[in-house]
Amino acid sequence: MEDLGLLAFIMRRIGTLGVILFGSSFLLYNLAALSGDPLGELRISQDPRAKQIMISLTRELQLDVPPPLRYFLWLRGVLGLFVGKLDLGDTRAGESVATAIASAIPTTVRLVFTASILAMVLGISIGIITALRQYSKFDYAMTFVSFLLFSLPIFWVAVLLKQFMAIEFNNWLSAPTISPKALIAIGLVLSLIVSSVGGATGKKNYTIFASVFTGTVFTLWSLQKLNWFLEPGLGPIFYFFACVGIAYGVTQLSVGITNKTALRSSLVMAVAGLILYYPTRKAFTLDKQGLLIVAMAVLTVGLAVITSLVMAKIDRPAIVRTTVIAGFIMGLVRLLDQLMYTWPRFISTDAINYRPVPTVGQANSLLEPGDYWISTLDLLMHLILPTIALTAISFAGYIRFARGTMLEVLNQDYIRTARAKGLPERTVIMRHAFRNTLIPLSTIIVVDFAGIIGGAIITERVFGWKGMGTLFNSAINSFDLNLLMGVFFLTGTLALMANLVADLLYSALDPRIRTGSGA
Repeated sequence: MEDLGLLAFIMRRIGTLGVILFGSSFLLYNLAALSGDPLGELRISQDPRAKQIMISLTRELQLDVPPPLRYFLWLRGVLGLFVGKLDLGDTRAGESVATAIASAIPTTVRLVFTASILAMVLGISIGIITALRQYSKFDYAMTFVSFLLFSLPIFWVAVLLKQFMAIEFNNWLSAPTISPKALIAIGLVLSLIVSSVGGATGKKNYTIFASVFTGTVFTLWSLQKLNWFLEPGLGPIFYFFACVGIAYGVTQLSVGITNKTALRSSLVMAVAGLILYYPTRKAFTLDKQGLLIVAMAVLTVGLAVITSLVMAKIDRPAIVRTTVIAGFIMGLVRLLDQLMYTWPRFISTDAINYRPVPTVGQANSLLEPGDYWISTLDLLMHLILPTIALTAISFAGYIRFARGTMLEVLNQDYIRTARAKGLPERTVIMRHAFRNTLIPLSTIIVVDFAGIIGGAIITERVFGWKGMGTLFNSAINSFDLNLLMGVFFLTGTLALMANLVADLLYSALDPRIRTGSGA
């Protein structure tokens, strides 16, 4: 009976969403058709072929059919999806709408996906920390920053990024030196952030502040003297230390540093990373690097699972999870180190000429193809500015929502009960409060992922990318009705399906939500 109730709930929601999609698409089609004349420019053109072109466009786009009836002709092509004959019509240029959308989707996903992931991870993490440090300096500072970023126009942020993170950074890279004033300023800012996040008070807080300040200034000064900014890299020793830090950090967050079995399993992964450092560097010179990286990821996960199963006698799922996460992050750091190893070759090419951060475009066409790592660096350099712009604007909302949700959860009775039982604070936060905080956040995340395909019109325009946002803007400006409806159909369908998935996910995560006949 429960399965039948869930099926009935899904069918009701699909029916409701179908009516919404039909009504919204009908309204948009007719309003767009009545908002302008697609033949307006041709009517006043002096081109002797204008009349012939008008006749051809009228026939191809069925402009002689009234918009309400023409909508159902378009809808018939859309419904062909269910028999494998989807037809979204042709653009004014004669190109298939489906082809135009298919070529724009990868660009949009590449542009917005990374920004969405970063916004979610950073926003949720910082939001939870501010809730745990309520009314602290860090809480007040992040509240101010989140409201500031939320209110900034994206085009203004993009222009600032172009000026300071592209033009000025490229100029600085020709002679990468950090002035004493800049060293002190960077050290002070980082020290304030770390000391406020730590939540310590009194003498301990001053000790943390002084330690972070001294370490930051010394590290930046050393990197400058070693010419690290032009020839970066970790090397096997620093890579191993980074892996050890990852092992301790992931273990502390996942199961607690007192779980020695989980810590040992993660440290074994760090030792394995050190042993395989030079063999992987040799492997990174082979062909088909994409498949090689996937294979290495699978081997990393397999090694992590085997290691944790061999070392763990009890609580195996938690230890396996901890070791896999630690090993995966170590693998990402290894890829980052390989990119840093390739950096000198990348910036010294004639196409880059020590100006690696571009202001527009999706790729540098002057780079010679064939080198996987140089091509990857070029892709990342083109992604960095729009990704930062979109992340800065988007993650502010996640901060506020995660903070409010965490504070609400921390005031629940079961949290007070867990603390009264004497559970460690880490266990209370990570196993009880954090998991329940993710329930309402999960619905927002699902909807945001659906919005990825919609693109970012302003960001694409400022940075010269050609994705779904550009298609939508082009369709409006040229009165290209078929293209406009094709973009709307895809984005609207994904948005509605995301709402359905969010409802189902919420009902699966929260037992208080019912999906039966009374839902």
